[in-house]
Amino acid sequence: MAKIKDYLSSNFSKTFFMIFLPFFAIISLVYFIRISMLTNQIRLDFIDILRLYGYFLPSIVFYTLPVSFVASASLTLMRLSNDNELGALYSFGVSSSSIVKKYFILSFLFSVLLVAVSFFAMPVAKQMYNSFKISKLSEAKLNIDPNSLGQKFDDYYLFINKQDETQYHDIVIYNPSAKKGEQIFLAKNGKIINDPNGQGYFVLEDGFAYTYDQDKLRQAKFSQLLAYDTSNKDDISFQSIYEYWQQTLNDKKEKNRIFFFLFISLMPIITLKIITSFSMIHSRYQSNNSYAVIFGVSLGSYVYASFLERYGNIYWFILGVFVISIGGALLFRHRVERVF
Repeated sequence: MAKIKDYLSSNFSKTFFMIFLPFFAIISLVYFIRISMLTNQIRLDFIDILRLYGYFLPSIVFYTLPVSFVASASLTLMRLSNDNELGALYSFGVSSSSIVKKYFILSFLFSVLLVAVSFFAMPVAKQMYNSFKISKLSEAKLNIDPNSLGQKFDDYYLFINKQDETQYHDIVIYNPSAKKGEQIFLAKNGKIINDPNGQGYFVLEDGFAYTYDQDKLRQAKFSQLLAYDTSNKDDISFQSIYEYWQQTLNDKKEKNRIFFFLFISLMPIITLKIITSFSMIHSRYQSNNSYAVIFGVSLGSYVYASFLERYGNIYWFILGVFVISIGGALLFRHRVERVF
């Protein structure tokens, strides 16, 4: 029996990697396009792109594995049926139900992996992605180009005539929303400091400050002036896995995503009997419907999971798992177990 188990597993693994790798590459390409769209907002180098791709890896794996399992299980059993290798196993006294049990172990391991990815890896990766994006957006606000109009630093409009390797020169800053009137700052030199704590500031040197309201024009000379970026930033604090999902449970719009993740994670287990019902066939009397089975099972599972994400509750989730599992068991008994 150990050799039979190894034989079935090796056949499955060969088919699985042939299917998983193209799916993985296609979905990765979609996420690379998503990353490329970020370059319209922030400046990314090659290392940054690799970091972002790493943050998306759990999502890529989560959406690739279930379909890969369904396709691999169906095609593997269909090929073994067409090559009469399953028939040879039946002739040695190996029942169809015992073969399915070997694949049930694989489906259980896949479901455990999907639960770990969706409930542990994805929340961590999502928080790291948000933190990275906020950090890069903050840096982008402090990257000023000379000789460009309409640039902003906090609530200030600014114009810089030129720059060298260390600082800017001939700086004009205008603040139309000051409480005590409109403000204008003129400085010969200046530079932007990116504070490690996330609050950047502009250091102005050797200049004049003017404040104008309806009654007065005030002037002040300064040798050095600091202008801080006080714009609101969406600060992010990392949460533990428990805190993350506890917060999700308190959000009516987000808590149904738990049902989506859990249902897709259980997809390899609950759909196994349906897959085997149409894949363990007698090649002479039954037709090959593997591609229709793969499409139907995958599409149906994701449609119902999407329904759970939008309208579901614990009762709809239990009903879906129960109906698919029991229906698959009855279908397997009728089409396969009573014959083989």
